Amino acid sequence: MTRKQRRLAMIGAAGGVLSLALGLVLFALSDQIVFFYTPSDIAQKGVQPGTRVRLGGLVADGSVHRGDGGKVSFEVTDTASAIEVTYTGILPDLFREGQGVVAEGVVGADGAFRADSVLAKHDENYMPREVADALKKQGHWMEKSAQ
Repeated sequence: MTRKQRRLAMIGAAGGVLSLALGLVLFALSDQIVFFYTPSDIAQKGVQPGTRVRLGGLVADGSVHRGDGGKVSFEVTDTASAIEVTYTGILPDLFREGQGVVAEGVVGADGAFRADSVLAKHDENYMPREVADALKKQGHWMEKSAQ
């Protein structure tokens, strides 16, 4: 075997090892590579208490309750199921009932979600694809009328 052939064999072997390592990492993280879980996903997958996840959906109408010290509780729904969310802090300016939201935090033992950050929908046209698809399936989606 010449030096050139040995060098190519080494490069090919290193590429194969790197590909295998990447495949194993992606397989191990396949359940965690998600932008967010909907309330239905959390209920169906049985997310364990103490697991850190992102929860996305719509803020349920009439569910926002503000308390002392910046404490806020509200429900996030995907119209099929809902999860109670508690958060302490300043909410984004665009946060309101009926709007899209993504909350990062931990699922509690009681099934409630304790958020440590809340992200609100950034404009009128944006909606996560999973939420839009769920709304379309359930007949709650309203296309923007042509103006």
